[in-house]
Amino acid sequence: MNVPVFLARKVRHAPEGSFSATVTRIGIASIALGLGVLIVAFAVLYGFKNTIQQKIFLFGAHLQVSKFTNNMSYEDTALPLNTTLYRDSTRIPGVRHIQAVAQKAGILKTKEELTGVVLKGVGKDYDWNLFRGSLVAGTVPVVGADTGNGSTQLLLSQYMANQLQVKVGESIPLYFLGNTPRARKMTVVGIYETGLEEVDKTVALGDIRLIQRLNKWGPDSVGSYEIFVNDFAQVEQTAARVFDVLAPDMRLTRVTDQYRPLFDWMVLLDRNMVILLSLITFVASFNMVSVLIVLMMERTPMIGLLKALGGPNSLIRSMFVFVGLNMVTWGLLIGNVVGLGICFLQDRFRLIPLDPKNYFMSYVPIVWDWPTILALNGATVLLIALVLWIPTIVVNRIQPVKALAFKK
Repeated sequence: MNVPVFLARKVRHAPEGSFSATVTRIGIASIALGLGVLIVAFAVLYGFKNTIQQKIFLFGAHLQVSKFTNNMSYEDTALPLNTTLYRDSTRIPGVRHIQAVAQKAGILKTKEELTGVVLKGVGKDYDWNLFRGSLVAGTVPVVGADTGNGSTQLLLSQYMANQLQVKVGESIPLYFLGNTPRARKMTVVGIYETGLEEVDKTVALGDIRLIQRLNKWGPDSVGSYEIFVNDFAQVEQTAARVFDVLAPDMRLTRVTDQYRPLFDWMVLLDRNMVILLSLITFVASFNMVSVLIVLMMERTPMIGLLKALGGPNSLIRSMFVFVGLNMVTWGLLIGNVVGLGICFLQDRFRLIPLDPKNYFMSYVPIVWDWPTILALNGATVLLIALVLWIPTIVVNRIQPVKALAFKK
């Protein structure tokens, strides 16, 4: 029979309504509350970061390759489509997908309203998967036809659609300025919304063949290449490999540099999470130490009796550590139920809304990162198990004679 475990079981079963029973509940509640808050906090943090990153990647791929130029406008300088980078992209370790794009500035005009726009031309190689969560009406345009002058289908943002008062299926003229202004009658086939103001106010998507025609480029000319990597955490290493295969007149831009304020904001979120984690850990550890000290004071006569019978200090310390671990187990069980339950309700029913103008999303997002959840549980058990040995040092200082005469 394991004597410390047997004695710990006797200590745990305190009379209902006693002071030690109340203190035990407080200890369990503090652990449950701390773990539940951490689970929700990490799920929301990862949700914010993942949602914002996906919105950024809609129009700012992980890496972008363009031509060196002094041109600071939205007009692209032609790159060859048959470059080694485009043909052999799958041979570059870390690269998942590469797509050719081009952009051209213009003006969308109705009878009553007008707005500036940057037409981003895309082809058949464009990955539309990221757009599934941002489409609010219609569909994506059909692009990249091998014949003709390019599709006139257009994907507008909700902001521009509201400003111009157009809907899916309506036509609108798009004017391209230059020495000789030119106009194209575009048909709105879809409307998207990212919540990123600088994107929603300026970018519309169409056919790259239309831009090639307007710029008098051949079908083998594009404005830039957008590159997606397999693991965004390894973007720097992949960027170095891509840079090695670039021609001297090409430049490489990382999305972290292109949208630095947003990525700096996400780094700030990580720092805030470290502070929150430290505070909750300190409070939970302090509560456990306090609870064990109170329990030892309540059981002082029992400690004195065990010492008088020859029980070593290590046995008594182990007994109270098992008492603490039992509270930790119940705290983890309740904390996981509460934390995961709140996350499930928010993920399923989106109970907490947000202002898209300030947060770039309409509700609090949740990401189920199970390795992190398991790590939080493991770290809680390990840390509190180590902390539990601190109050048991008091056992060494208790003298059997005084302990047996101790009155509660």
